[in-house]
Amino acid sequence: MNDETRKIAVVTGASRGIGAAIAERLSGDGFIVAINFAGNLALAQALAQKIGKAGGIAFPIQADVSDPVAVHDMFDTVEARFGGIDVLVNNAGIQNLAPLAEMTDAAFDSMIAINLKGVFNTLREAARRIRPGGRIINLSSGTTATLSPSYGPYAATKAAVEAMTAVLAKEMRGRAITVNGIAPGPTATDLYLKDKSPEMLAQAARRSPLERLGQPADIAGAVSFLAGPDGEWVNGQTIRVNGGFS
Repeated sequence: MNDETRKIAVVTGASRGIGAAIAERLSGDGFIVAINFAGNLALAQALAQKIGKAGGIAFPIQADVSDPVAVHDMFDTVEARFGGIDVLVNNAGIQNLAPLAEMTDAAFDSMIAINLKGVFNTLREAARRIRPGGRIINLSSGTTATLSPSYGPYAATKAAVEAMTAVLAKEMRGRAITVNGIAPGPTATDLYLKDKSPEMLAQAARRSPLERLGQPADIAGAVSFLAGPDGEWVNGQTIRVNGGFS
């Protein structure tokens, strides 16, 4: 594929975990990928090099998604370098867990800043700039359905993302731009596996009829579908990619 004809994808929080798997998959699908990261340049550079060795094109771009100026500048940079943006994947997020009675203001505010305001910041830029025929894909969470104890504020931020997803899909009328969400179930990333015993992980795996945890590649495959030609008629939806977890 000629580099000048490749579409451009921006993936937030893409230096590791699910975001890194999404970046690799979209590169394999032919996209030039902007690997957004907040602080760990080394990880983002390593991923870009890995994608380059596989024949793709990717580059790191730093921006704290909770900062609207940084997000604006990130979109400016990508547009100046490649002429436009075709796909935005909102993957950046954090998770602080505690019962409501024990949740600190700092933990709550950080989730609002990144999980909610951060998504709003990128959606606002994308709504103004994504090229006709483009795709916007927001990462939600299966916790909006399971509503387990200690997940209240986190699930609330993700439920808000699902609401914005459905509304923005309607606001993009006439531009052939789809807006969808993906709500992963338990997925075997370093973040999820941290501080969990083998017994806890086995119990989570058993809650899926497929009897395993999700893998980052499972989520990346769903993003690939929505970003590709076969996902054109899916719009305004949040898809639960969780192996039947309940």
